[in-house]
Amino acid sequence: MTDQVMKNDLSDLDASKASAVADVQVDRAALDQSIAAFVERNPSYYQRIFHKIHDTTSGIPLTFNAGAALLGPLWAAARGVWGMFWGFLILEIIAWVQIGRGTWGELGAADLQQAIRQETRAQEFLDRAAAAIAQGEDGSRFETLGTNLMRAAERSRDTAEAAAADAVMILISGIVLLVLIRVVQGVWSNIAYEKQYSAWRVTPDRVPSGVSMLSAGFGTLLLIAVMPLTVYRFTVENVPDFLLAFPATPEHYTGTARWLEGQIDAAATAGSGTFDGIVLAVRTVLDTVSLALMGTPWPVVMIVICVIAWRSAGPRVAIFTAAALAYIAFLGYWEIAMETVALVGAAVVLCVVVGIPLGIWFGKSLRAYKFAEPVLDLMQTLPAFVYLIPIIAFFGTGNPPGILATIIFGMPPVIRLTALGIRGVPDSIKEAASAFGASRRQILRDVEIPLALPSIMTGVNQTILMCLSMVVIISLIGGGGLGQVILEALQFAAKGPGLLGGFAILFVAMVIDRIVQGAFRRADLKT
Repeated sequence: MTDQVMKNDLSDLDASKASAVADVQVDRAALDQSIAAFVERNPSYYQRIFHKIHDTTSGIPLTFNAGAALLGPLWAAARGVWGMFWGFLILEIIAWVQIGRGTWGELGAADLQQAIRQETRAQEFLDRAAAAIAQGEDGSRFETLGTNLMRAAERSRDTAEAAAADAVMILISGIVLLVLIRVVQGVWSNIAYEKQYSAWRVTPDRVPSGVSMLSAGFGTLLLIAVMPLTVYRFTVENVPDFLLAFPATPEHYTGTARWLEGQIDAAATAGSGTFDGIVLAVRTVLDTVSLALMGTPWPVVMIVICVIAWRSAGPRVAIFTAAALAYIAFLGYWEIAMETVALVGAAVVLCVVVGIPLGIWFGKSLRAYKFAEPVLDLMQTLPAFVYLIPIIAFFGTGNPPGILATIIFGMPPVIRLTALGIRGVPDSIKEAASAFGASRRQILRDVEIPLALPSIMTGVNQTILMCLSMVVIISLIGGGGLGQVILEALQFAAKGPGLLGGFAILFVAMVIDRIVQGAFRRADLKT
């Protein structure tokens, strides 16, 4: 009975294996059709190679594409593998530069010209020595100079001859490198092409397939434009100036700069009332925060900050906060540190008040976010020193313009992460809330914002830290606080005061970061 059961099980197993094999054969046939549609030319070769790559479970599959090895980057261009095209084109340029240096490169030409100049100068000194001796004067000084220059010329000639003798080795190394690069292309081409085939199966409209003569022609033009000029530049001694420096004209620069200055001055004059109103609003927020931090007695402020740290992040952060504040106070940085906190606080308040509503809008409207995304990218990627120039032109100098510059740099994170959090709220939850009769405002207030709050708070934290990173930069336009200490230390190379002020900024940043992160963690635990 047991033997019969085992035989039945084995027969079932054989049947399942046969069925699985049949399924694999069907899949392989469909895969062959897909590969043929992708490669268009020479499908049998690529079907066999791709199957070998798919069947390889460990290591790099060993295949060799003779066409890729022979044509080099042009094969990659024809097949649309542009990453491979540029990578191996750069490598081949290095090899061809070595070949050019070894074949027609003027190795040692600079040393040889230097030797000729030294010999000419040495002969002049020797002639002067001979003339002085002929007149009965002492010509030993000129003779010594001439002899020394002749020795230097001999050393330069030896260096030039040694460089010229290395030409054969340089040529051989270039040829070996080129052959090695072509072999690597032959090995890697099928692997790279199979990856492109896998991407083509997912998005056939975006990934190139087959052999494109247009792409091959474009690759040929790129190769002709890039390789000969680069090889010529690094193998010929006297290169024309137009290859080394772009033939720019100073008139273009001066004319464009004057036009920009005129436009900025006109805009500043026309919008002076608006700009003054913005400065007044920023100054009002700054004065309010400064009054709370600097007008209140320092023991009260210190106790309040330590209590906030305790309640938000626990006793360890509270102890660290007390130690950091003690460091700031004992070194005499209390007032300017509070000014720094006021500047950062005013900037963060304005970033949050403006940034969170914008983030909610962008999270709900993809069209609005697409329109604003380049602006946000510009705000984050443009160096701070660049947009300090229009800030000064429109708003002047001092703390309020410094806060505006800080807002430009610090607002994008809170906008982006708020929009990300709003978009991340599941549609099923919003649909359920709507089914229970909630209005759009109620859904936003009671569903979307609470669920997006971790992302929003992360954006606020990032904004705080980015605003703190602007403390030193805004001191360049008259901003106060600890940044002024660092600026003065840099101006006078005062290492001690600079380090002490830097540690004060570090402690301010760490205290704010620990308090905010601790508050986030406690909020997450409650939820």
